[in-house]
Amino acid sequence: MEVVVYNIKGTETASKVVLDDAIFAIEPNDHAIYLDVKQYMANQRQGTHDTLEKSTISGSTRKLHKQKGTGGSRKGSIKSPLFRGGARVFGPHPRDYSFKLNKKLKRLARRSALSYKVKDNHLTILEDFTFDTPKTKNFTELLKNFQLTGKKTLLVIAKFEENVLLSSRNLKRVKVVHAADLNTYEILDATQLLITAASIKEIEKIHQN
Repeated sequence: MEVVVYNIKGTETASKVVLDDAIFAIEPNDHAIYLDVKQYMANQRQGTHDTLEKSTISGSTRKLHKQKGTGGSRKGSIKSPLFRGGARVFGPHPRDYSFKLNKKLKRLARRSALSYKVKDNHLTILEDFTFDTPKTKNFTELLKNFQLTGKKTLLVIAKFEENVLLSSRNLKRVKVVHAADLNTYEILDATQLLITAASIKEIEKIHQN
């Protein structure tokens, strides 16, 4: 698949890039996407929540009244979950929410997400660029040229570009990632995907290994 390359001013250039159909034009696998996104979100959870149960809460263990004959419910102690300030029944405790997924499945999910972006015309190829100085204005001009102001935008670059990263840092709905760190969740979360020409080679290299 041949795609036109744009410059940062939003105009077409004479050069074109050939996208590998095995990565950018497959039949998307929705279940692979679901699993990969589920894993990403699970990995974001700290799992530090903890609750006090009867064995850990402080309070008297004295039985409040006799077991039978009062007409009321049975209460073992003031720490009973029946009372305000009492213990929690089956409450959460610290745990690790992460789980394993095979590399092949994660790559399939990424390819599926990229294919969706191409299919929906939400993927644009940029020529490689950098900024002379780190200014937010530089990046806002780029977004304005592509009519992406205020929209969730993900820029994929091939190598570390400090001025580009610093220029995007103060923009809330913009994220810049390296091609090696690209993941399914961020691809789908973005309204528009901007990928530099050099990043295409990096993405293809990752999916060929």
